[in-house]
Amino acid sequence: MDREYGVNHGEDVVDGRDIENDQLMDCKESETYSQPLLSKRVNTTSQIAIVGANVCPIESLDYEIVENELFKQDWRSRKKVQIFQYVIMKWAFALLIGLLTGLVGIFSNIAVENLSGFKLLLTADLMTQHKYVKAFAVFAGCNIGLAAAAAALCAFIAPAAAGSGIPEVKAYLNGVDAYSILAPGTLFVKIFGSVLGVSAGFVVGKEGPMVHTGACIASLLGQGGSRKYHLTCRWLRYFKNDRDRRDLITCGAAAGVAAAFRAPVGGVLFALEEAASWWRSALLWRTFFTTAVVAIVLRSFTQLCATGNCGLFGEGGLIMYDVSSAMVIYSGADILVVLLLGTIGGILGSLYNYLVDKVLRIYSIINERGAVFKILLVITIALLTSCCAYGLPWFANCIPCPADASVRCPNTDDSGNYKSFQCPAGYYNDLASLFLNTNDDAIRNLLGTSTTREFHISTLFVFFAVVYLLGIVTYGIAIPSGLFIPVILAGACYGRLVGRLFEPISKLDTGLFALLGAASFLGGTMRMTVSLCVILLELTNDLLLLPLVMLVLLISKTVADNFNKGVYDQIVKLKGFPYMEAHAEPYMRQLVALDVVPGPLVTFSGVEKVGNVLLTLRTTGHNGFPVIDEPPFSEAPELCGLVLRSHLLVLLKGKAFSRNRVLAGEEILHRFAAFDFAKAGSGKGIKLEDLDIDDEEMEMYIDLHPITNTSPYTVVETMSLAKAAILFRQLGLRHMCVVPKSQGRPPIVGILTRHDFMPEHVLGLYPLVKPHK
Repeated sequence: MDREYGVNHGEDVVDGRDIENDQLMDCKESETYSQPLLSKRVNTTSQIAIVGANVCPIESLDYEIVENELFKQDWRSRKKVQIFQYVIMKWAFALLIGLLTGLVGIFSNIAVENLSGFKLLLTADLMTQHKYVKAFAVFAGCNIGLAAAAAALCAFIAPAAAGSGIPEVKAYLNGVDAYSILAPGTLFVKIFGSVLGVSAGFVVGKEGPMVHTGACIASLLGQGGSRKYHLTCRWLRYFKNDRDRRDLITCGAAAGVAAAFRAPVGGVLFALEEAASWWRSALLWRTFFTTAVVAIVLRSFTQLCATGNCGLFGEGGLIMYDVSSAMVIYSGADILVVLLLGTIGGILGSLYNYLVDKVLRIYSIINERGAVFKILLVITIALLTSCCAYGLPWFANCIPCPADASVRCPNTDDSGNYKSFQCPAGYYNDLASLFLNTNDDAIRNLLGTSTTREFHISTLFVFFAVVYLLGIVTYGIAIPSGLFIPVILAGACYGRLVGRLFEPISKLDTGLFALLGAASFLGGTMRMTVSLCVILLELTNDLLLLPLVMLVLLISKTVADNFNKGVYDQIVKLKGFPYMEAHAEPYMRQLVALDVVPGPLVTFSGVEKVGNVLLTLRTTGHNGFPVIDEPPFSEAPELCGLVLRSHLLVLLKGKAFSRNRVLAGEEILHRFAAFDFAKAGSGKGIKLEDLDIDDEEMEMYIDLHPITNTSPYTVVETMSLAKAAILFRQLGLRHMCVVPKSQGRPPIVGILTRHDFMPEHVLGLYPLVKPHK
């Protein structure tokens, strides 16, 4: 069992193996620590199993550069051509990520349009023959079959593929290492499960899973080669570290947004605002290059499909919902309506988050029972969705077709604004025009700017209520499911409903009100502003509406923040990821770093006995150990640095031992290369069980200096916990050494990891601290 130093808050670690996410983890402490310095430890962590995520976090990522002698030797020996190779490979990987993510995006769109289109055309054909029962049987049967297939993929192959995937990617980029969320099986299920789930008619989107898909593609490319499959190109070895993988996965997340919404600039801003916890200008350039490649791939294939070579996936460009044809004219009365729209949107968005949280907790109980119950839950929701989509239009009145309709009415052969359903010739069913369409086509109908009175107010109200509730009860079942499209769909309906209600005093087109309603819902649920604003503008091609979109987003986010957190932040917390927030909690200013230092402190000497090292590795789960030099290697005890468990295992495997307690000198530098200590891909590193050390070797000595990070980040024990938390997050640390303020004491007091900064842990230690001060 591998564990960060000082973490005994219920962290289970699985070396390279996926954790079954559908079971409640039994996260028990495997080692005993002494009591903290100022109060008794109180374990208050509550873990809840949610399908599609690891409840127990695995470990932190090593974003910090380990500056030991081997690293310095490798860096000094690098030639200009090798540095050039490294730079070229980073841009080549960015190109490949954009290319592959764009191809997956095109495949998903074509597959969904053809599967859904075939299902809807078959249903419509039976409806025209007045075979209504058979039409429902075919419609519901197709939905249930597709849903069951998606659920089976998630339940039996990759449970981590369920859900959106954005919370998992966000946690990974924050430093939480959970390999299963980026595994090859997860990528496979994410792609095909998303296609099947969206085609099944669920109120879900493929946009959220596309972000996870892009991150999985980037993770596979960033493994630095594979010794198992003999893919060990010299150029790839530079990427066997967490820092470069983090950059690639950031590019993958941005590429996923660009492929999902056809919004390259929005993808970059999404990665910056929501996904990434660490950013720099060089990463901005590569991310922008990646999304530009995605845009080129999408443009090329949409032009190819415009000729009819992609089945039911017809014409289209990078603009998914073009509303630029409407006149954007608004007055003071419109501003007041927009303010009301944003306020109510924020309230409804926060309520949406609250209900999603409750539903996830209920579903976790069902999903814990195993794969069969997961699939049954998916089938139940699929049947409920089918009954709503097919049954509710029967209660709607038939409406005469408009005389000046620019498209055929009624429409029976493909997606359109005017579905006949059970209506006679010359009439259409407005509720069926929303329900019996793909989610993208329903949004397109709601955002339509040339059909002001296409939908009755009662129809909009019914559709909004049903989609709002279906979106809540659908998220959390064992299929890849995004939240963007359900929120946009409900928000667009809400906005169009407000536009119809305030039509007598407003000059804005109802289609533009639908866009503003979608913005208000997105702001109220996602709590993003800049990236959402740009994504909506790239989706709709309407720059004239920019001021109102900005206003609505700001208002809805501000209102919703008074009630709860954003939906992705809630899910991250619910899934048990130890996520480091960008800001410190107020109560952390009442404490200092020393207050949360766990114990006891486990250290090594600079030249340590092999038996002591092996015994420590077997009896503890720490990932980092301080190395302290003592006489005769130094005049007084001093902190030499920090050594990682993975590096100790490599050194022990190589048996660089000596019979006397002396420095190894440059011998180890000749016996090992920096590449030997690089992080293995997919959790295939050396395990403790791989070591074969006999009794004679146990009495020998090993020099730890060559692999010790001589420049670990340290803070003084009197630093406020809030300041230490901000430093820990901004620097992307895994270990933070706490050193004493006064001389004459041991050179290190303890080590802090991300779990020591978690609110549940801190408040568990000090329950009397006021959390809001």
